[in-house]
Amino acid sequence: MSAMSDANPLAGTVALVTGAAQGIGRATALRLAADGAAVAVNHRVPSPELDEVAKACGGVTAVADVSDPGAVEEMVVRITNSVGPIDLLVANAAYMSMGSFLEQDEADWWRQVDTNLSGTFYLVRSVLPGMRRLAGGCIVIISSEWGVIGWSNATAYSASKAGLIAFGKTFGRELASENIITNVIAPGVIDTPQLENDARDAGVSAEEIRARYVAETPLGRIGRPEEIAATVAFLAREGSAALVGQILQPNGGTTRGGAW
Repeated sequence: MSAMSDANPLAGTVALVTGAAQGIGRATALRLAADGAAVAVNHRVPSPELDEVAKACGGVTAVADVSDPGAVEEMVVRITNSVGPIDLLVANAAYMSMGSFLEQDEADWWRQVDTNLSGTFYLVRSVLPGMRRLAGGCIVIISSEWGVIGWSNATAYSASKAGLIAFGKTFGRELASENIITNVIAPGVIDTPQLENDARDAGVSAEEIRARYVAETPLGRIGRPEEIAATVAFLAREGSAALVGQILQPNGGTTRGGAW
């Protein structure tokens, strides 16, 4: 990454944020742009929401299904040619469905694993050569609290997110000597459209599922996408480089440490 200033700590950085059309990805793209980064925003398909995010952060759209390795490779080439080599990857794209494990469709299981876990592998594999040419980079992987503690009726999602934790720890060890710093964020419940899945599974309204999660959170509220974006921005700054292969858990106190 290029030299940074206090006003624009990510000036000179080229960032790719996947799953950026809404929620955590959208908030992250806007925060990184505010901190001076040039941002490419990804979504699986073209959408007005993705176009709006790109316009709001002065960035470019980068459409690709992250579960498709060829599409990921082509996307990274397009970004490199049009914006510059990527030195900050935020692997946030995710897919989740909920339901009883024994009743889960096998294809749906693999869609979650292929998107959440394999998709992150394809992304890292594609950006790594460019980061090596730059002699450094930053990879931030968005996992989930459910990857730490598990969650009923979210077996595939939780398993894939747990895999991301091991993935991030391992890459932290493997790449730190090359000045490529990898860390993982495992957010708790965040107020995003994904809560609609939780509400449908529980058979309640979105307002009720939020109230249930609030009652379970010591902080007394659920998280905001902007708080996860701020955590990403912190990890992207040069001063955070001592954090390598760590699992940051911004969750309002629902989990406080653990076996990981």
